[in-house]
Amino acid sequence: MPYDPERPPRNSLRLKGYDYTQPGAYFVTICTHNRECFLGEIVGGIVHLNKYDKIVAETWQWLEQRYPYIELDAWVVMPNHLHGIIVITDRFADIKRKSLGRLVGAFKTVSAREINQLRQMSGCPVWQRDFYDRINRNERSLERIRQYIADNPLKWHEDTENPDYDGEMPFKDLPF
Repeated sequence: MPYDPERPPRNSLRLKGYDYTQPGAYFVTICTHNRECFLGEIVGGIVHLNKYDKIVAETWQWLEQRYPYIELDAWVVMPNHLHGIIVITDRFADIKRKSLGRLVGAFKTVSAREINQLRQMSGCPVWQRDFYDRINRNERSLERIRQYIADNPLKWHEDTENPDYDGEMPFKDLPF
């Protein structure tokens, strides 16, 4: 993308100096552009897939097939975001690993292309331009994040990503 002096500079959300190609479990949240809810719906705490979030789910699983050094742990597609745990393993040490950002970028590119093809809206933004991540530090934290992901559809009515939610998420419910 060419430099635009009118556009505000991007501040990286990544941890400065951290090597995001190294083995570890990374909790990521990827939001749709403008947090638009078009990836299915939650009814009674159950995710009901539509044609767009089926593409998202298939593309998310494609990451594991395409990059043999990663494993996907718990994940869920919500109406306007995806939560998932990507595990970069130390298998296949002879293969140059992509960073977490490049892996998420590959996911966004492939899924956006397919969604836009289906919507007949070539080049339309599907995802926000960055993503949130948390480097997992220990097994206890990983279990809390897995539980947070599993409970996310059940708590959609109180999720800050839900445009119909009018309160704040209790601090105790954050997964880290």
